[in-house]
Amino acid sequence: MKRAGFLTAALLVVVSMVLVGSLTATPPDQDGKPDEVDDTVDRAVAYLLRIQHRDGAIADNYPRNATAMTSLSLLAMAGVGHLPSDPTPEGRAMRRALDFVLGEGRQDPAGYFGQADGSRMYGHGITTLMLAEFMGMGVDARQDELIRQRLEKAIDLILRAQNVRGKQPAHRGGWRYTPESTDSDLSVSVWQLMSLRSAKNAGLDVPDKAIEDAIAYLRRSYGTMARRGDEALGGFSYQPTRNPSQNLFSPHAMGLLSMQVVGQYEAPEVQATANFLRRSPPESRSAWLFYGLYYYAQGMYQYAEGIRQAGDRAQGDALAAESFRIVRDLLLPMQDLRGTVQTNSDYGSWESPVGSERSAGRVYSTSLAILSLSVKYHYLPIYQR
Repeated sequence: MKRAGFLTAALLVVVSMVLVGSLTATPPDQDGKPDEVDDTVDRAVAYLLRIQHRDGAIADNYPRNATAMTSLSLLAMAGVGHLPSDPTPEGRAMRRALDFVLGEGRQDPAGYFGQADGSRMYGHGITTLMLAEFMGMGVDARQDELIRQRLEKAIDLILRAQNVRGKQPAHRGGWRYTPESTDSDLSVSVWQLMSLRSAKNAGLDVPDKAIEDAIAYLRRSYGTMARRGDEALGGFSYQPTRNPSQNLFSPHAMGLLSMQVVGQYEAPEVQATANFLRRSPPESRSAWLFYGLYYYAQGMYQYAEGIRQAGDRAQGDALAAESFRIVRDLLLPMQDLRGTVQTNSDYGSWESPVGSERSAGRVYSTSLAILSLSVKYHYLPIYQR
């Protein structure tokens, strides 16, 4: 896997995408096997390359959700150090994947990516985030210009959807399944919010009010669940009209990362949610395991980095190692290593053990697994504190 040159290349993207993290801050493996995660990620990336379609799409349920899954795959590969400009199989695959996403018909005239492939606002947010993170990473001026054009239209749609007329008061500031939805949920909203923040970091015009309204929505989705001694335990609900569940970890992980992405690092909601997740970490049979692990890995990493930056490096290192170990020990044994690449077309991928998530396919779970493990490298600007 090519990783050494990524930071140097990324620094040349645009001034607004300065990477403030460093490889020295990433949690090391605790079992003395620093190459185990690297090997796992390499096998997973190889799986994504093997199933790429001739038109550049990376999707196992093709054409359903093809734009969204191709974008998620691109984020995953970039997250572990690959670039479209790399003269490697991975780089060539990423160039073709980008061309697919940027192709005619993927985005409708209103700027919406979620219509043509049926991925709705989930897919729109994923694709918009990918384009924002890839600003300046095109292989030539034409591709860079297409990225900007598609991104600007996509961001405009997100802003319009946030302010759609008739949105219920409790749901204002958030997003749901379609641009016209008058309610909101956390799962859809987090992708739009990350897209807005990434686009703002990349120099696009994103009104401060859009971020402020989203933060207010997040706070309405938060609730205190209990106290354990001096520790407040809290978490986030799927919708602001519901109470946080102690049996479903993914909304808490979503809220934890979302609050930090918008700069609310010291918010009491962040502290209480991190407390809860430390006491009730994800397990192998958790509902929406791969979706939740992605947010858990990135959110807990940022939380640990905050403790480091506050001056307690030892505690921050311990927390980062603890959360990374949980992610690693859940994911590595679940990777499909039956047979060989020649005898098993799914070799190197993941499939969710839970039926409600399994239907999303292996590209979905594999890309999210790669992104969860990518905290070891921490390259993408959106995940930098």
